[in-house]
Amino acid sequence: MPIHEADPWRLQYFSQVQTAADITTEDTDAWLWYPAYRWVYDKLAVALSQGLQAGPHGTTPPRFPVFSKPIVNLKGMGVGSHVLTSPADYARHYAPGHFWMTLLEGRHVSSDLAVVGGEPRWWRHVTGKPAGEGTFDYWIVHAELDAEIESRCGRWVKKHLPGYTGMLNIETIGGTIIEVHLRFADQWPDLYGAGWVKAIVRLYEKGVWDFADADRRSGYSVVLFGPNGPQYRHPPPELIEAIKRMPGISSVQITFHEEIAPERHAMPPGGFRLAVVNGFELSAALAARERLSEHFFANGGVSAGR
Repeated sequence: MPIHEADPWRLQYFSQVQTAADITTEDTDAWLWYPAYRWVYDKLAVALSQGLQAGPHGTTPPRFPVFSKPIVNLKGMGVGSHVLTSPADYARHYAPGHFWMTLLEGRHVSSDLAVVGGEPRWWRHVTGKPAGEGTFDYWIVHAELDAEIESRCGRWVKKHLPGYTGMLNIETIGGTIIEVHLRFADQWPDLYGAGWVKAIVRLYEKGVWDFADADRRSGYSVVLFGPNGPQYRHPPPELIEAIKRMPGISSVQITFHEEIAPERHAMPPGGFRLAVVNGFELSAALAARERLSEHFFANGGVSAGR
């Protein structure tokens, strides 16, 4: 079977893979397939494991503000998250299955790491440029290492996941872990370098990590959002192929189902995600996004009305 990927626009990265190992990019699969480690999806447990102040809704925070979100959320997208500034605010947003925790400050970083027997062997770190209301203008896949995250989170992995072999995605704010996923980020595997996907297959099949990482360089994942509501149509294949041939472009994803109603897509409140362009030159990726934008908004701001 290939690597399990739910989004058809990302199958381009994995469609040629055949493996007997269970490899997924989906948290719902990971929760089922790796029962010994599924506890990491309990965000309250992850917070408490780092000594943060935290508790389920119904317990009283010692001070405000605090951050509140579901204890478990396998679909992501920041669903149900709030900054709570006062006891009245807390009472207003009380919800069974949610918890509060220390409100963290600092850089929000998404890190992919390869782990062998609880020992991190490889890291890549990504930061985003927010565009408001849960949307991002683009992400930077950094070539550089991050000593603080790798040291702090590496110690956490060794202590709490001593037997784990596979990929992890860890989200941090100011170097403190806020979420752990038993998978890697599937939006930009082409920006990790040639041979990376083959290396993760060997990791799951043989329990070894031997990725050379010889062509490591920074990459960019640029996003095109449109207004929520309209029924959009996919660009013609020849436009996608022309954009992929642009210098500095690695891949193009059209990130919605044309045949499914817009409201049935999981999208942030700030917009409807139409496309992602990956590349190694930011200017090229931004230019490619502009070409896609011309397709989607050439007729009255949307490609098709409902």
